[in-house]
Amino acid sequence: MNPNSTSRTSMPSRLLFSQQSEKWNSLFSNIRSFLLNAVLQVRILRKAYPGIMHFLIFWGVTIQVVGTAINLMQMELFVPFVELPFPRGSWYLAYELIMDLAGVAIVIGVAMAFFRRSVLHPKTLESRWDDLFALILLALIPLVGFTLESLRILTVEPVWSIWSPVGRALANLLAYLGMEASFASKLHPYFFWTHMSLGLILVASIPFTKMRHLILTPLNVIMHPKRKAGVLEIIENIEQAELLGVGQITEFSRSQLLSFDACVRCGRCEEVCPATLSGMSYSPRKFIKTHRETMLTTITYPNGKAEKQLLGGDISEEYPWVCTTCGACSNICPAFVNPIDEIIDLRRYQALTTGKLPKPVADVLRNMERQGNPWGMPAEERIAWANELNIKELTPGDSTDVLLFLGCALAYDERNKKVAQAFIRVLQNADVDFAYLGLDEACCGETARRLGHEYLYQMLAEQNIEVLSKVKFNRVVTQCPHCFNTLKNEYPQMGANFIVQHSTEFLAELTTFQSLGIKGSNGSRKQRLTFHDSCYLGRYNAIYKEPRSLLNMSNGNLVEMSRCIENSFCCGGGGGQMWMETDPNTRINHNRLAEVLDIQADIVTTACPYCLIMFDDAIRSKGLSEQLQVLDVVEVIDAQLAK
Repeated sequence: MNPNSTSRTSMPSRLLFSQQSEKWNSLFSNIRSFLLNAVLQVRILRKAYPGIMHFLIFWGVTIQVVGTAINLMQMELFVPFVELPFPRGSWYLAYELIMDLAGVAIVIGVAMAFFRRSVLHPKTLESRWDDLFALILLALIPLVGFTLESLRILTVEPVWSIWSPVGRALANLLAYLGMEASFASKLHPYFFWTHMSLGLILVASIPFTKMRHLILTPLNVIMHPKRKAGVLEIIENIEQAELLGVGQITEFSRSQLLSFDACVRCGRCEEVCPATLSGMSYSPRKFIKTHRETMLTTITYPNGKAEKQLLGGDISEEYPWVCTTCGACSNICPAFVNPIDEIIDLRRYQALTTGKLPKPVADVLRNMERQGNPWGMPAEERIAWANELNIKELTPGDSTDVLLFLGCALAYDERNKKVAQAFIRVLQNADVDFAYLGLDEACCGETARRLGHEYLYQMLAEQNIEVLSKVKFNRVVTQCPHCFNTLKNEYPQMGANFIVQHSTEFLAELTTFQSLGIKGSNGSRKQRLTFHDSCYLGRYNAIYKEPRSLLNMSNGNLVEMSRCIENSFCCGGGGGQMWMETDPNTRINHNRLAEVLDIQADIVTTACPYCLIMFDDAIRSKGLSEQLQVLDVVEVIDAQLAK
């Protein structure tokens, strides 16, 4: 039996168990996501100042709402026959103290928000009338509430007033200013109804202001698609599918429409978007905002406008082609809005429905259709780099421990051919049992999928899956993070489940068992190395430790750039951008190169062929070839073994 295949025994019972298990896993995943991100505010707290600010307001309002509900439940209007027996005694004292502290939290949080908007005013922070309205209302409710409490304390003078420290302090101030208990008693009803009215205004304004996020954002945290990061939605039964991409707002899924309303316009996505930061005419926030406005005018409002095409109207036909699909926006969004899904839907509409594609995109897709690779090189040249390397080539029925899936970049790009050759030397040095598919290996299809041609992707995936099913192996190892993400995370959508490792994972594993024979540093670390985290290796698959552990075995001094690990800045080559023509003044790879120069690195290393190409291009265009070198991690290991 093929070790990478799945047994079909007891299939009905296994399928039923799998479906039930999936339902429970989905439920637990939703609960966990809600608790972590809606209740504990984990994503919001990634940024200290706005995180603490929002945390104070959120928990202050939440406690006040719960406390007010408990208070109302004491009234006969809600409990006509039985008075709610809670809180009483010591519990009531704790209740008064907690309610006071919650009010203080709201006031501090709102003050921080006012200061942030009026003084700090971050560049990406958008201000509208409903932002000011919400802050004023949230400030007035606790302030009027504290005044109301102080009037009650001044009138009644309860013995427990020490447990309401803010109300008591304000009551003492009013008494010091000359207010008598009789006058406080007369004022109390006016402040009571004012406080009540403010609360009702808050509730009534939720659907019509930014405060709708109080309901919609937690709902989106629960309802957003739970696909693994970096995995696109598959078009099922694509041959018969009527909808190929999205051309009108009504064609988006319900979860996508919800996400448009859940966006709070905080601007965090713009702060990390490589296209926005490089000066391109693209903003993930404006992209989502445009969709929401279109949704309101065509779906939400009764007198909405007639349905119209998204592209060429509210969104230009070129707009979707700026995104690199790096995932930085979706990774940081506290509302779990993912603009990449909409970007791909629009690209699919252009690629599969209208055929109106930018020329570079059309050329690449034509190359893939005719030659089977984005470079447009003859298929027979796919293994030219392997001449004289004595690599075992698998044929149907053959077996091996490690199956190499090199991918198109390492097969056809001249610079990356050297990386492939270095990798082979490293594996041979470690006596690894490995082989490759030779000319039977096809493009994994990742480029076609990110460029919107889902049909071509599925054809290539099916071709590879058929070839892989005819050979036996224990794991697939690839050097390309784009191939890695596709084989590991997206091929399962097509029914193929393989053990897939990136080359850095595999080599780090070998070093654990002392198979590589690397002697390590000799103590003289002269060159400064830095590692660039590939978006598809790092942010999407959380592989950060392994490349660095390998580099630490070299004689270089590893230093980090300001943006690294999950906050790494894109090289500009993902999402099909490798093939796009860009303005020299807004090139993302030049932006990233500047960070390498800031830390005065001698060598920038990466573990992605696209990143290698983008850095090499930036270094050459800036005339820095003698000052700075770009290497793959595998090349560093190969050089270390050669010593």
